Amino acid sequence: MTQGDGSCENPDMASRRIFKILSAAVGDGTSARLGQLALPGRKVVETPNFTSAYRPELDLYGARRLQVSPNPRARPSTDTDVVIEKPNSAIYEIEGEGEDSRPLHAFSAFPQEIPIILAARRCPAVTAPSGNTSKLLAIFTSTGFRNISIAEYAEAARKLKADVVVGPADLLHSSQAPAAKKQLRMTERTEDWLDQFLGQLKAGIRTDSNVPESFIFAPLIPVEWKIQWTYLRHLAEEVLDDISGLAVYDASLMPELSAFKFGHLPKLSLDTPQNPQDILRQISLGIDICLVPFVNSVSDAGVALTFGFPAPKAAAGIQPLGTNMWSSEHKTSLAPLVESCTCYACQKHHRAFVNHLLNAKEMLGWTLLQIHNHHVLTEFFKGIRGALAQGPGEFEAMVQEFATVYDSELPAGTGERPRARGYHFKSEHHQDKYNPRTWQDLNNNSNPGTEGTEKPHEVAGPDGQPPA
Repeated sequence: MTQGDGSCENPDMASRRIFKILSAAVGDGTSARLGQLALPGRKVVETPNFTSAYRPELDLYGARRLQVSPNPRARPSTDTDVVIEKPNSAIYEIEGEGEDSRPLHAFSAFPQEIPIILAARRCPAVTAPSGNTSKLLAIFTSTGFRNISIAEYAEAARKLKADVVVGPADLLHSSQAPAAKKQLRMTERTEDWLDQFLGQLKAGIRTDSNVPESFIFAPLIPVEWKIQWTYLRHLAEEVLDDISGLAVYDASLMPELSAFKFGHLPKLSLDTPQNPQDILRQISLGIDICLVPFVNSVSDAGVALTFGFPAPKAAAGIQPLGTNMWSSEHKTSLAPLVESCTCYACQKHHRAFVNHLLNAKEMLGWTLLQIHNHHVLTEFFKGIRGALAQGPGEFEAMVQEFATVYDSELPAGTGERPRARGYHFKSEHHQDKYNPRTWQDLNNNSNPGTEGTEKPHEVAGPDGQPPA
């Protein structure tokens, strides 16, 4: 086999090719492209596409505690990244069914056709009490903060058997860029960690297993590309045969990658977008799969997304990106969440019912919103692919039209969020809890009837924020 430049291609590298470019729409101010991500035993993912953040939570005793969408088939083709848990947790003991048995699919109850992505860091990351060291990666799990070695992460990747595994990266939690010397140290550490990680995986490959090994996406950390130059060259010249994609933590780095032979690799963005306009920007830069955590946060806030792509032509004024379903104006409305929407929530229920569920604190209300919002985002990306099929010029024009039609900020819900578990860590920003505390410590004899003190053994919320 030969590559496009005529050079010989390593047969092992060809076996790691999981991405096919259908049309490269380079030009007219965009590098967006159409592609297909084909993982063994999984449904082919049409790109551009998205993944939402899902994290299986475990209690302190290792019992299974699933937090999944009741209708996972309604979710997008690539569905999630998962945070590493403690090695003695129940997830490591679960055996899948069938020839392609993977513990993460069995634990999360996702259908077999949906790919799962494993990453050691949440997006956005949670600030750990202590930073990374040259040998240990500081992470936040459902049982608290931990420092894990690269060997432990490699062992977890082997046991959990995710379809895609993002390599370890030395990341900061602050939005402020560190000094150049610190950025260089981060880059060197990431390069060293990735080499160790790939070496550990190769050393532990089982030849008797019917389950394909995970495909590795190399991380690109959010530092200046000039500082990462040596690391990028290392990826392109020394480890390209061992990786199947790139996990980009700063989408603005994308234009600089054209100097390397990364064009055939799928690009997963872990640079979390704040709104759909930001998603369109990342796709214009050449991102193939976007991590979109806001689809979960808006559902928790009681907001039904209402945007679409292309934007409506006859829109009068700036259109909102969503509707606050807590509003009293929906109490008697028999209209669906969005007119002409074909999702389960809109076809089977109406606004008054969802409004009632939210006010009654019934989880079904948030569940219906989650189903609807995933459907809206799925249709949004379908519209993007349709626009790209018409050519880069049409796509860019539609992006500009979208920016003029829709508001740039997602609406905030006015009610309480669903309850999340745990209070065991303090936020770096000293944020208030989502909801007021409703439980009392009856053993507090000094001041009976007051709010109870926080228990150190309780675990943190699944989204890494101070929960209710």
